[in-house]
Amino acid sequence: MKKDLTDYKTLHDEIKRLSKERNAIILAHNYQPPEIQDVADLCGDSLELSIRAASTDADIIVFCGVHFMAETASILSPNKKVLLPVENAGCPMADMITADLLKKKRMEYPELCIVTYVNTTADVKAESDICCTSANAVSVANSVQSSVPILMVPDKNLATYVKNCTHRDIHIWNGYCPIHDNLTKDQVCEIKEKHPDAVFLAHPECSFEVLDLADEIKSTSGMIEYVKKSDKREFIIGTEIGIIYPLSKANPDKVFIPASSDLVCKDMKKIRLDDILRSLETLSPEVKVCEEIRLRAKRAVDNMLSIT
Repeated sequence: MKKDLTDYKTLHDEIKRLSKERNAIILAHNYQPPEIQDVADLCGDSLELSIRAASTDADIIVFCGVHFMAETASILSPNKKVLLPVENAGCPMADMITADLLKKKRMEYPELCIVTYVNTTADVKAESDICCTSANAVSVANSVQSSVPILMVPDKNLATYVKNCTHRDIHIWNGYCPIHDNLTKDQVCEIKEKHPDAVFLAHPECSFEVLDLADEIKSTSGMIEYVKKSDKREFIIGTEIGIIYPLSKANPDKVFIPASSDLVCKDMKKIRLDDILRSLETLSPEVKVCEEIRLRAKRAVDNMLSIT
């Protein structure tokens, strides 16, 4: 009798069965839908997931996220097959910088140290001196020799935040995450007025005006860690609303309010359970970074890991 794969539990069980058969590990970013996080072996930030997956004996990585995340997994796990269940799950911010544009900028300003956000393609990482995450961007900038100017790409909001924290000579690329950048000061003030006792946690991809209102500025994993340790009960969350699911699971006694109902990344919501099952069945779509690019991109990632 044919199984009904429209049933949630049946899909979940089939994925788990086939994942074990294939010796696969399923990764889900914190912004993925709840049912995707529930079927994953590991949930978290993109780089954190790639690092953890690299240390396993899995033959296959199924990355439930967006394209640059699967590329990062390929950079760190060249001997594993990396699958992205929906091939066109992309990142608008990552598309705002290309390797050719970065090469041109380096030719114009050869003295710059290029610090590249991990939310970029492998090609861009390969043209960089060092990578950073939203959690360690300040530490990475401070690790650069004080006399050397820095170009941070592609997120202008993260770069502005780092510049304000470090007072370094930082050149800012005009890229941004449309989701975080669209959160306005007025929206935050309105939600704070409705919840005066709530702690406002903002992601550094938000604008300076929004970050100025934040009680704490944290990466997604940083938010999860902060809430776990906090004795406060209410939190306004200034990042993509997918993170509210893991926050609520880990802290059922606490209340989480999105800073705006518009904080939804459509690309992060593209993957469905049947996509994961199909990917495991067909071992596609595969994301593979060519060796020449991989080695140069990994150098930039390793430079970051050596100082954090």
